[in-house]
Order: sequence, then structure tokens, then C-alpha cells
Amino acid sequence: MNAIERVATLPAPPARNSESHKGSFGHLLLVAGSKTMSGAARLSALSALRGGVGLLTVATAESVWGIVAAENPAWMTLPLAEQDGCCRLQSLSVIESAWERKTALAVGPGLGQTPEVADLVKVCYSRCPLPLVLDADGLNAFVGHVDQLACALEAPRVLTPHPGELARLLGIEVRELQRDRENVAVKFARQTGAVVLLKGAQTVITDGDRLAVNGTGNSGLARGGAGDVLTGLIGALLAQGMEAFSAAQFAAHFHGLAADIVATEKTAQAMLVTELIDAFPAAWKRILAS
Repeated sequence: MNAIERVATLPAPPARNSESHKGSFGHLLLVAGSKTMSGAARLSALSALRGGVGLLTVATAESVWGIVAAENPAWMTLPLAEQDGCCRLQSLSVIESAWERKTALAVGPGLGQTPEVADLVKVCYSRCPLPLVLDADGLNAFVGHVDQLACALEAPRVLTPHPGELARLLGIEVRELQRDRENVAVKFARQTGAVVLLKGAQTVITDGDRLAVNGTGNSGLARGGAGDVLTGLIGALLAQGMEAFSAAQFAAHFHGLAADIVATEKTAQAMLVTELIDAFPAAWKRILAS
């Protein structure tokens, strides 16, 4: 691996001026959810609100639009045309119109893995002029098409695979990836031009030039929904204007810190993902007091 800068200092979170208004803290568009995975959209959205974003719009499959809208009255919702419970490619025009008034885009949690979802994700990824975080089924859309992750736009991209997802994208075995996590992540970041957040114990964050290894978190995060929470948090930080590598590094630390807070009281075994979001205020207090 060529020389790379190792980053150990945690970046400062977005500033909050007392004279600010909701527009000062960005507007995130979250494209997430399907008929069988409305929870992914709801978890990501709740995390984004707790992450400090000023405005949030959740675009989701029309069959679960009401469920997502009813989860919290603080976000706006956008129903998307669907087939068999998953968003259709014809929703693209609705999404493109929506992102014109936003400051960041988050794509992937719970979208499903139909061919139309894959096509929709790939077009959004290549066309959206905003900072974008891609996770879960958003990443799955590029299996067999990893070259398309090298986006020609200057807008930053953050990719958040777990080892299984990254192994599928690269066509290698998970055990091979895990033996050399840092090198694999750096090479993937250089290949795509994106910030890569490789999940797992000692999460690796790299843009190909810089690398940070996260030290917070515990096995309580090894459950469904934890990644959706991380996606919403990164999206919120990007929407507030945080630089992509810094947003990913801060989010990994914060996400793990919230898990550590919950585990202290609830144990890693009994932790609920919703309790992870509930611990965000305590995590913010710790960080802001340090």
C-alpha cells in the first residue's frame, strides 16, 4: 500500500450557532424502505433527526408511505411508485425533482434487490450532484458492476459496506478480506474515488489517502438495523456540510459510542437498535463536553 495518512484525531461536529434556523442545518433526502422493510427507512430517518439535520424528507415505497409518515411528525415523506413492494425506476423523476432542494442524499436501507431498484440506485448514484451515502441494498445494486461506483461527479460519495457486501462487490471471500481489511478498503476507495467505511470490529474509514480505525462500539451492533442507523447519521452530517471523510469518521465513532452507552446499562446481548438511537442525546453530551 502506498503511503497513507493515519488519522487519530476525531473531527469536530457541525457547529450550531444560536442564531441559526432549520435551513442552517441542511435538508437530507433519504431514499429507503420497501413493503417488507419499512423499519429500515424509519430507523435511518430517526437517526438523521437525532444526528442534527434541520430538515428531512423520506422517499419510500407507496405501500409503506403511511407507516413511515406516522413514525414521526418531524419529517416529510414522498411516496414512490412500486412493483411487488419495491420502488420502480419510474420513480426517478420524482427523486430527481426532490433532490434539487436538498443538501445531501442517503440511499439504500431496505430498498430491496429487484432489477428496477438496482437501475434506480445506479442512476441516482451517477447523476445526483449532492454528497451521497450509499448502504445496504444500494450497494447490492452494484454487484457485477463495481466499475460504475467510480462516479464522474465531483460531489462526494460515502460507501458503507459490511465485510460480506464488500466481498461480494470485489468477488473475493470474506475471510480474504478480513485478513487485510485496511489494504482492501484503501484499494477500494482509490478504485471508486469514494470514502469507504468498512464496518465491523475496528471499523476502517478511508478515502484512499487518509485512514482512520474506529475504537468505539461492541457486539451489540451485530444486529439488523444498526447499519440503517449509521446511514441516517452519516446522511445528516453530510447534509449539515461536513466533509465526507470527516463525516464518516465522526459517525463511526458516535455510533459506537452510543452502543457503548446502551451496553453499559442494557448489555450488548439485550440491546435494541431503537435504544441505540435513544442513546444519541447522551452520546452528544459526552462529545460536546470533551
